[in-house]
Amino acid sequence: MSALISPELIILDENLGDSRFDVIKRLAEAVVGAGRASDLDTLYAAAKAREEKTDTGIPGGIAIPHCRSEAVAEPTLAMARPNPAVDFGAKDGAADLIFFIAAPADGDEAHLKILSQMARSLMKKSFTAALREAKTAEEVVALVEEALGLRPKAEEAPASEQAAPAAEGQRRKKIVAVTNCPTGIAHTYMAADGLKYAAEELGYDFKVEPQGSSGGDKLTQAEIDEADAVVFAVALPVRGRERFAGKPYVESPVKRGIDEPAAMIQEALAEAEKPNGKRVTASAADSAETADEGGSWGQRIYKALMTGVSYMIPFVAAGGIILAIGFMLEAITMPNLGDVNTTEILANASLTDLNGTPLSLYLGAALHTIGAFGLGAMVPILAAYIAYGLAQRPGIAPGFIAGSVAVLVGGGFIGGIVAGILAGLCAYWLSLLKLPRWLASMMPVVVTPLIATLFAGGLIFFVLGAPLAWITSSLEAWLGSMSGTSALVLGLILGAMMGFDLGGPVNKAAYLFATAGLSAGTAASQQVMAAVIIAGMVPPLAMALATTIRPQLFTEPERENGKAAWLLGASFISEGAIPFATADPFRVIPASMAGAAVAGAISMGAGVASPAPHGGVWIIALVQNPLMFLVATLAGTLVGAVLYILLKSLASRKAEAAA
Repeated sequence: MSALISPELIILDENLGDSRFDVIKRLAEAVVGAGRASDLDTLYAAAKAREEKTDTGIPGGIAIPHCRSEAVAEPTLAMARPNPAVDFGAKDGAADLIFFIAAPADGDEAHLKILSQMARSLMKKSFTAALREAKTAEEVVALVEEALGLRPKAEEAPASEQAAPAAEGQRRKKIVAVTNCPTGIAHTYMAADGLKYAAEELGYDFKVEPQGSSGGDKLTQAEIDEADAVVFAVALPVRGRERFAGKPYVESPVKRGIDEPAAMIQEALAEAEKPNGKRVTASAADSAETADEGGSWGQRIYKALMTGVSYMIPFVAAGGIILAIGFMLEAITMPNLGDVNTTEILANASLTDLNGTPLSLYLGAALHTIGAFGLGAMVPILAAYIAYGLAQRPGIAPGFIAGSVAVLVGGGFIGGIVAGILAGLCAYWLSLLKLPRWLASMMPVVVTPLIATLFAGGLIFFVLGAPLAWITSSLEAWLGSMSGTSALVLGLILGAMMGFDLGGPVNKAAYLFATAGLSAGTAASQQVMAAVIIAGMVPPLAMALATTIRPQLFTEPERENGKAAWLLGASFISEGAIPFATADPFRVIPASMAGAAVAGAISMGAGVASPAPHGGVWIIALVQNPLMFLVATLAGTLVGAVLYILLKSLASRKAEAAA
């Protein structure tokens, strides 16, 4: 294994500029100059993009910018001790010790372990003090290699860094933690050690599971069960979160585990003392999708609505596509049939005795029926899981029943939303009651579903049904009356929404509007669905086209993301453009919105219609006016790609002029 750091990779006591990006560029130049990376622009772009996502400054005058890049030939550490110090976003001021970690895109585990060990060493005060006192680059290399275990240590850590003793006669509190970060190299392990040292100073037993690139000790179930509280310092979902079910916890971004580890530990223990403190729910899905105890009611209801949408989509997708295939088989058999009486067809024929019915018509009627059941469950499922998002499992049955009542009275998807919120709030409030144990055990299974169903279902049936039916019928009439300019405007608005946040709340609102309308089965609702699908395909396709037309404007990782975006866009996965939007939001988002808006307007204007709610280009055989489906997609993609290239080219010219 070659040395990770050498004297030519160290810059001591020089003025490296006013900006953190000046420092990163100088360190990247050192890495390239040492022959450890092949291309400065690619390496610097990767490091700059990583730095723009999250500040890498940490308390104590330290910064640890880092990245993975195709340009890096071997894992490398470069170090700067600038004079004056440079701000890297730490709360306590500028950094005078800066380590730049450059890792290959496919770095091996042995090297990654050493890089993560370097990050952990920076949490030790004795190590950073020695770095500040070093007079030469060779001294720095020796200190780093000692910290990495590549040469014998001169001395052990001072007693101040050892665990504090427990008070006599008092059981030591036990804390467990999980840390992770997007790259899994630096912050994962720095947060792990920051929490470890804070726990030792506070006199607590502590175990941590770093979920990073170089691995780490995994918590045993016994260690978790014995813990008084749990700390999650994470930027990604916790793997195996269900192991911690029932434990009091605190959860914050990974950087807080570095900046404020003691505060996180104390907050977790405080939750343990509260009778109604936060507890890890039974599964990762529950934890991610149910409203937590914090936040405003507006935020909690919004999260519950998104939970309902996420559970509803599989029903819409499966039911809608099966229904569309059924329609297609029916139309192929009898093009002028009009409305098919599926009940009559299925009553008079079977697979073993078609009784004169064409096989394709019989299969079409069967698929039509199956798909209709799936699509018909959409509103009750939406209501059930909105209620679940507010009250967890006790809300599911009341939400489903109240949602079914909303369908009965003609309230449509708007009625389903109202029913889910009413059922969820009622079930949640019932869960807050302090009751005798004999009664409390019956609440989730019998009492809560009964009362919440009567409350929400009764309100929908007796009070809100007529107003909700009027709103739904008015909306359907408005959609059905649209033509010409009004259709174009709606297509522009829906398209811009789909391109705005690429799978976020605005994008989901447009998609919910479209999928909810499918249950009406009208031509206008299918046109809205087609416009939303086409607009959602455009952002990733535009990024893919831009990286193909002008590859020199993009880094190697961006070009690789562009290749993947072709398939993601064609499959109606708007999130394929997120890597570009994250790195360059002020140019990617306007280009995505413009392209998607153009595509949506063309689709609505041309009357493209889709009975299927998902699938992208792969459902083209099911859509009405497939030629204009393709034209709208191509036009929006071209507009988005050209606009992004223009904006990116202008930014590059300004940067060159400033240099």
